[in-house]
This record gives sequence, structure tokens and C-alpha cells, in this order.
Amino acid sequence: MWEFGDSLSFTWIMGGLARDYTYARDVFPWLLAHWLEVASETRMPIDPLLWKEGPITTTYPACMAVKAAQEQAGDGGYRYLRTVREGLLCFRRKLDNTEALVEAAREAGLNVERFRIDLQSHAIVEAFGADLEATRTVPEEARAAGKVADAHGSGERLPFPSAVFAAEDGSEHGLYGRAGYEDLRAAAVSAGAEAAGQEPPGPLDALRRFGRMATREVEEVCGLPEPRAQAELWRLASEWTVKPVRVLTGWLWEVA
Repeated sequence: MWEFGDSLSFTWIMGGLARDYTYARDVFPWLLAHWLEVASETRMPIDPLLWKEGPITTTYPACMAVKAAQEQAGDGGYRYLRTVREGLLCFRRKLDNTEALVEAAREAGLNVERFRIDLQSHAIVEAFGADLEATRTVPEEARAAGKVADAHGSGERLPFPSAVFAAEDGSEHGLYGRAGYEDLRAAAVSAGAEAAGQEPPGPLDALRRFGRMATREVEEVCGLPEPRAQAELWRLASEWTVKPVRVLTGWLWEVA
């Protein structure tokens, strides 16, 4: 978003990771351990104790809520998606019901009454259905690379996360499964995106631009090694300019 600016536009496709967790509650200990492994691999702040204390029953309502946010948000629903991600993965919030998702819309600065109406509309159900269909369509390049996942008994789907960069001529450059920034950048350039030529922002400017960020995200966006990013963030915190938010495996940062 910072490097390419207006050269890229984003559409968030919701894949409905799990329609129903209640049929397999024995999977919750595995999920707790899995997300701890992800935290270790990515150095992102995660608190998977949600799966021990009050696990969600399904991801579908949150997916539909993101589609409802897209109906009114000028950022394509990004801020709302971020709020839901942080709520589930960092703050143990049981975001699988209407009232909890409406409250998240309030936090994301959306028109709450419109959001509530949209969330209950047939149009949102259809939009989410179209997204599900999109994730069930596996390109040959993904299949050839063995990048195919199981949609919990309902057939094949793309692995999460996946990113597809669509060029103006209709060609697509896909990355299926987790990918590093350099691979994402190369795919964007292949699709015709051009860097905006901006210098990396400082940590405070990055937080003002993107809102709450993890240390790892500050490192990437600001082009800082981990020790320098941490030192600068704690310096800003000591000056009461930014506020650290403790999460089980790390920190989030926000403008104070």
C-alpha cells in the first residue's frame, strides 16, 4: 500500500475458512498450537487463547460482515477487516454474532445502522457466495504447484492466504499460500504496478497512515531492522507519542 500507492487497488475476497467449528471441538487444541507456531514463524502478535476460553463457532458471519463493510467504506473494507482480524487473533473477541460484529463496525468508524441493515440483506449473502465460489476455482498453475487446500469436506479451494494481481490486459499473476514481500512485490510489478517513489515513512508517520500496527509491520513498511524499529517505537512510547498494546506473543502500537 505504501510502496505502490494508487498504482494498486485492493479487493478483499472472503473465503469462509470454517462454516461450522462445533462439529469438531477436538480441533480447538490443535488450533491453539497452530497459531502459536504461526506467531513464532511470522513474529506477529497473536493470542490464540480464544480457542480455549471462548472459541468462535463459525467464520461465516465475520466474512459476511466484511462484505457489508465494503458497501460503504471508501477503503474497500480494509479498516473493518483489520478490526476483525485484531479482535479475533489478538484480543480473544468472539466475533461470530451480529452484535459483536456491529460493535466492530462502530470501532472501524462505519455507519452502524446502515451496516446492520446491509449485514442482514440478501445482497450480502450473494456477495459472500460469489467470494466462496471464487476461492473454489483453482487455477491450473496453483494445481500444478500443489497449492490446493481442502474446503472442510466441500471440495477443493485455494490455500489461505492467496493473492492474485490482475493486469489491465486481463492477465493474472497469482501467489497461492503464504508469500514473502519480495514475491508479492514481483507479482505486482509483473502485473504492471509501478512504485510511487516514496521514501519509507518513519514509525510515527506509518502509524498515522495505517492505524494500529505490529512491530513486524513497522519494520517492513519503514525499512528498519528489528532492533532499530523496537528502539524507535519504545522511544516514542517514552515520549507518550505512541501507545504500546500488549498481546500474548508481542506488541501492537498505536498513536497515543
